[in-house]
Amino acid sequence: MEKNVDEIRARIRGLQEELEAEYLKSIEAFEEKRAHLAEEFQQQQKRYKMGLLRFIIKTKPLTLLTAPVIYLGWIPFFLLDLFVTLYQAICFPVYGIPKARRSAYLVFGREDLPYLNLIEKFNCLYCSYGNGVVAYAREVAARTEQYWCPIKYARRIRSAHDRYPEFFDYGDAEAYTKGLARLRKSYDEEQLK
Repeated sequence: MEKNVDEIRARIRGLQEELEAEYLKSIEAFEEKRAHLAEEFQQQQKRYKMGLLRFIIKTKPLTLLTAPVIYLGWIPFFLLDLFVTLYQAICFPVYGIPKARRSAYLVFGREDLPYLNLIEKFNCLYCSYGNGVVAYAREVAARTEQYWCPIKYARRIRSAHDRYPEFFDYGDAEAYTKGLARLRKSYDEEQLK
């Protein structure tokens, strides 16, 4: 069974690499198209832009009323970002855990799209930051878990992080005892990006 699991993991990694390669190809193709048709592209994109006043008028009243509550999320996102950055800067060197590159998780750029108005650009900035910080925090937590407690749960969990499949099975004391030192040093280069 372990061999089948390893084969499936290898296939999944292969498919992930293939997907990443296709994604990179599509980005390159988009960049070529963008460079080739930059000005025309910008003008076409701007035709879809909704003016700020029209956007506000078309927005549902409850959406306008809840927006300040949503934007309050900047505070916990910023505090989480600050904590996670300090946490790994202080703790990871002590344990020899490689640091997660914050810039790999906080990706911006949608706010540059010409068909978005000022509010939509701000919303994109908010979502990019919030989701980026959460992804960054998850990776830092996953690296911590890999070092401190790399044991799978007794029951299946939804949406486990990428490091989880390498953890020891629940209740397998022998594998845990024999393999803990190895796993604490086993940080796949691909996962470190």
